[in-house]
Amino acid sequence: MKLGLLAGGGPFPARVAEAAIARGHEVFVVLLRDFYDAPELRAYPHMEERVGAGGAIIQRLRAEGVTHLVLCGKASRISPLTLWPDAWMARVIARLGKAIFAGDDTLLRNFIGILGEEGFEVIAPQSLLPASFANPGLLAGEAPDELARADIIRGIGVLRALADHDVGQSVVVQQGLILGIEAVEGTDALLARAGSLRRDGPGGVLVKLAKPQQELRVDAPVVGSITVAHAADAGLRGIAIEAGRTILADGEGLLAAARKRGIFVLAIQPEEFARSA
Repeated sequence: MKLGLLAGGGPFPARVAEAAIARGHEVFVVLLRDFYDAPELRAYPHMEERVGAGGAIIQRLRAEGVTHLVLCGKASRISPLTLWPDAWMARVIARLGKAIFAGDDTLLRNFIGILGEEGFEVIAPQSLLPASFANPGLLAGEAPDELARADIIRGIGVLRALADHDVGQSVVVQQGLILGIEAVEGTDALLARAGSLRRDGPGGVLVKLAKPQQELRVDAPVVGSITVAHAADAGLRGIAIEAGRTILADGEGLLAAARKRGIFVLAIQPEEFARSA
């Protein structure tokens, strides 16, 4: 198959492209302007385009013979009022209707359906990188103590309570206090905000989980070495992620960064972990 890679920010898109080539697939990369930041992606056949020019992107993908699409990398939600859509994207916005203003899961699920109608099959990046999901257990650092475990359990409860509202994937908890909940700003901005609110004493924990209804083909939770750096800068002691549903964006680089910065990375099965209290 010929794969179209719609690339946002961070190291993960380059890793996906490399894995696709290793599996014998042809790759055409769409560098999403204002989001992608990995210059090595320019080594592949590519185009650079703004998100609002969906029609131009679709036309080029068809011309390149692309049959399957992978969407990956960091990208912030863009207001439709500032998108400057071309004719194709304007029609998509009209079809999406209220979903444009809903949570990410609703919006992405509808958008995947439209891409399917255009003749493209959307596949999950992790299908090309099966080892990118974390297995349960301590991945780096020292095992969390009782206070850190209690913070993780508190974070699980908060995220599960918010899941039906399609709010975010992450929460920062310190000594039982919620320092911040991820919304549209993303995990990095959440960590910066939480760092400014940290208390004296033992540092907190970032808990990052997939929502039960999450569209994992295009919006699986992702952590990388950048997440580790921002968590350490925020004074956190560790990161708890959901085993089997969270992508390690840069694999060993993330774990090496965690060991260097002295924070733990723990992959959990949330409900089982919460019951262990």
